[in-house]
Amino acid sequence: MRQHQDSGFVNVEVTQVGFADDTGAEGLIWMKSQDMRMFAMRAFSGEVALQMKRFIGGDRSSVPSVYNIVEELAERDGLHLAGVLVYPAGEALRADMQFIGKGKDLLLRGYRASDSVAMALFYDAPIMLQSTLLQAERTEDHEP
Repeated sequence: MRQHQDSGFVNVEVTQVGFADDTGAEGLIWMKSQDMRMFAMRAFSGEVALQMKRFIGGDRSSVPSVYNIVEELAERDGLHLAGVLVYPAGEALRADMQFIGKGKDLLLRGYRASDSVAMALFYDAPIMLQSTLLQAERTEDHEP
């Protein structure tokens, strides 16, 4: 996915996973670029946020069936997730997932960004975010 760095996409890391509400129904993640710009992604399932937390922590044992299905299909064809591209599509965020391996290249387009980021965390794959989404890291003003 390195070729996308010159086309308006920046490599980001998920730095925090949590919830946007007290009930845990709405997930929230913070992503940060190497130059310290930030992006908060929300309005996705709290269940997906829980999976992201597990994947970041290295837990691959309690995986929902859809992730197992993708993993089994990829392994069957000798593919691995090379990276995820996250971009705006109207009011929503979408993502493309690139699988590569054994002379094959498979690009899955237009999937929900939250599920795609979760897959990237599961596979330890790079996450590329459209750079226009990033903002300078904000520091809170504190009165002395």
